Amino acid sequence: MTTPSLVIGIAGGTGAGKTTVARLVGRSVGDAVTRIPLDNYYEDLSHLPFEEREAVNYDHPSAFEWGLVRDQLSSLLDGSPIEMPTYDFAVHNRTAETTRVEPTDIVIIEGIFALYDDAVRELCDLRLYVETDADVRILRRIERDVIDRGRDLEGVIDQYLSTVKPMHEQFVEPTKTHADLIVPEGANSVAVNLLEERIRAEVAGTADDWTRESVEAALDDGVAIDPDG
Repeated sequence: MTTPSLVIGIAGGTGAGKTTVARLVGRSVGDAVTRIPLDNYYEDLSHLPFEEREAVNYDHPSAFEWGLVRDQLSSLLDGSPIEMPTYDFAVHNRTAETTRVEPTDIVIIEGIFALYDDAVRELCDLRLYVETDADVRILRRIERDVIDRGRDLEGVIDQYLSTVKPMHEQFVEPTKTHADLIVPEGANSVAVNLLEERIRAEVAGTADDWTRESVEAALDDGVAIDPDG
């Protein structure tokens, strides 16, 4: 039974590059990392018809089943596997299938509200906020929702203006005050390499104490290895 030694929460606005950062910081240890996308934990709305599900504000914290997030993250930390829900964005609802997730040395939970819930935040050893320019984020959101999720362009733009942008300003952006480290411009190579080094050290059992000041000092020095090396 594996008991995770490090839990990382990665938050940030839509299209900020959270998933990219999560993938990059975990690549050096491969199977030793478990990624938990918060998007899988939208509330089960099977009791609602499609038209009503379509009208739900999915960028509000209340759209998530926080009790299940807390329970399953706690189970992983106790060394127990979980049945993680899966979500279908095309129908705005969970699927009937679940994904069995085994605990590993490193657990990464990522999503716009990864640093929102007090209990979830307390379970994280390292809290990151990925900060990217709003113009870049909206372009990425459009590309993702139209190309990858099959939504129409007009609907995506309307959703961004009516819910995504105001919810970001009201609920998402304020959570960066809880971050141990703010990662600028998405997959910033210096920050990503520092995080990779930290994760490798955790897996090897050679990690020193982590402080926000030490990381910020290293970022100011701008020393990094080639992220593609």
